[in-house]
Amino acid sequence: MTLSILFVCLGNICRSPLAEAAMRRQAMDAGLEIEVGSAGTGDWHVGSPPDRRAVAVAGRHGIDISAMRARQVSLEDFARFDHIVALDRDNLVALETMRPPGSSARLSLLLDYVKGREGEPVLDPYYGGEEHFDQAWADVWSGTDALTRALIGME
Repeated sequence: MTLSILFVCLGNICRSPLAEAAMRRQAMDAGLEIEVGSAGTGDWHVGSPPDRRAVAVAGRHGIDISAMRARQVSLEDFARFDHIVALDRDNLVALETMRPPGSSARLSLLLDYVKGREGEPVLDPYYGGEEHFDQAWADVWSGTDALTRALIGME
């Protein structure tokens, strides 16, 4: 059985593509077979590439996210993905609101997997500078590392 994880932020051009990329790397390094995606609760950036600063920070860590394109969360995602992981509480609430009855997808916050960071959001770097993108990368890296460990424990 292959697990599937969808990371969700607001516009799908900063945090969630970074989380998708970090999770792909973490899973590959751990030998974990999973399907990974990302989406936004909003539709402002549908079809757009990740923010250039997100592309840059991922690139500094040896990961190319330039080919990704933003998309909006769909009702089908609640059937397709086992885990839908929000990057902040507002997006988690939006996901809980749109979740169809009978969905078995597990909803959570990414940093809930990191001991001592439960309930914290991944910093939204959109209105900040490069250092904000570095912090967002650090957050998604530690979150996906902890999530990977949790998934290995589930196998």
